[in-house]
Amino acid sequence: MWGTLVDDFLFFPTFVSMNFSLKEIFSAFIVMFAVIDILGSVPIIIGMKENKKQFSPLSAAIISFAILVAFLYLGQALLGLFGVDISSFAVAGALVLLVLAIEMIFGIQIFKDDGPTNSATIVPIVFPLIAGAASLTTLLSLRAEFQNQNIIIALLLNIIIVYFVLTNLEFISGKIGKGGIYVLRKFFGIILLAIAVKLIVSNLHTLIS
Repeated sequence: MWGTLVDDFLFFPTFVSMNFSLKEIFSAFIVMFAVIDILGSVPIIIGMKENKKQFSPLSAAIISFAILVAFLYLGQALLGLFGVDISSFAVAGALVLLVLAIEMIFGIQIFKDDGPTNSATIVPIVFPLIAGAASLTTLLSLRAEFQNQNIIIALLLNIIIVYFVLTNLEFISGKIGKGGIYVLRKFFGIILLAIAVKLIVSNLHTLIS
């Protein structure tokens, strides 16, 4: 009995070191931070607030984290249940990003505010800005390289940053200014357009072949 306990005690640090890696956490964090790009979404969210759209930063953060973690484990199986492959899903999500990018670059409104409420928590803050096609497809790619628990920790760190940004929009916008917000909106609109085009081109190649 004591021998088994001692063996388990000695094995525990090895188990932890095998499954938790600061290098993996940092790498996954950087990748997801670039993909989520919450700072680039600040002009979009500020624009929604100016249009009297309401949202809950805490709800947006929690729902986004839940969706991302659930998709990490169930993504491929869920898409397979509906007969949808990851490439088709990526293209569909990229089209939504494409529309958002067009709105940002040309200053036009395509999405109609025809929801039953003025809440923007789910659409478009949770999807597609935070837990969008790029984030979900990137998660499946990270799963092939890193341990799931390291990816989850990286996701949690990103969601904390998301919550901080969403709760301090006025401070951030005050520091940037209206001119800065205008420039950021155009710049990140082009970045978002480039991401959408890349997702469409790369996944269309897979679908066609």
